[in-house]
Amino acid sequence: MSGEIKIFAGSSGKTFADKMCRYLGAEVGKSEVFTFSDGNTFVRVGETVRDRDVYLVQPIGLKPNDEFVEILFWIDAFKRASANSVTVILPYFSYAKGDKKDEPRVSIRARVCADALETAGADRIVAMDLHSHQIQGFFKKPVDHLFAQPVLCEAIMRMSLSDLVVVSPDAGFAKQARKFADYLGAPLAIGDKTRKEHNERAELLELIGDVDGKTALIVDDFSISGGTLIEVANMLRQRGAVRILACLSHLVLSEAAVKKLDASPIEIVIGTDSVENPHLVHSDKIKVVSVAPLFGEVVSRIHMRESVSPLFDTVPEKLIML
Repeated sequence: MSGEIKIFAGSSGKTFADKMCRYLGAEVGKSEVFTFSDGNTFVRVGETVRDRDVYLVQPIGLKPNDEFVEILFWIDAFKRASANSVTVILPYFSYAKGDKKDEPRVSIRARVCADALETAGADRIVAMDLHSHQIQGFFKKPVDHLFAQPVLCEAIMRMSLSDLVVVSPDAGFAKQARKFADYLGAPLAIGDKTRKEHNERAELLELIGDVDGKTALIVDDFSISGGTLIEVANMLRQRGAVRILACLSHLVLSEAAVKKLDASPIEIVIGTDSVENPHLVHSDKIKVVSVAPLFGEVVSRIHMRESVSPLFDTVPEKLIML
């Protein structure tokens, strides 16, 4: 099977693709990416893909514009090389945040990206924690929407935390936070948050739920500035929480955010390797759990025409890589 699967990596997906291939017992396909002095990107497939099903790994993360355009070029290159199909593996899709028109004269950026990927020739999308479920409807092609929650919950359970309460920073993430709470057998608390500007800062108004004397676990899909996490942590401390941890699907924290988290009441931030973020190595608080085996298993099942849905809620023990 491993020789039949053709996994290629874009410039931001090399480490993740290597981990996937180690799980599958496969090798990453040969390819090259050049960035010219004027900023133009050039991609080249280094081996034949004629009549093959190709899987391209490229998170859209810390350099979203460059990484997204590169994906379009890769899809076009594979199609012009007569690939049978191209599945785009998006461990993180940064533009998923632009999922609605909630004010006048703005773009629904996630929809624009979906249209562009399909126009370029993508046949399938595999992504994780897309910020909102309705983004799947932006695509006409199949979308496999994975969740980091089972992998993260297994990592948390191995920590044997007592008197745990799961905390959602806002009502928007409450439904997914409830899944964390149910998986961990813990109660749920919810923050009441409002965001007035596009400056990555939100204001926490209230906290609903009992956290006094408990170990609080803040859960969210991503954080860039760390502002919401720290504000929630400060309120949890005021409300009597004795320990505070955080859990993120995507670790897209800025360098400044990492420094702020190191100085915050949060003891540990647990997240996945969906984005290769060089800022994380400077903090002992941040613990990374790999979801590359999960994506590798999904690619194997797609390739063998097997069901992917059993992996949405639970994951086999072999996929937990701490």
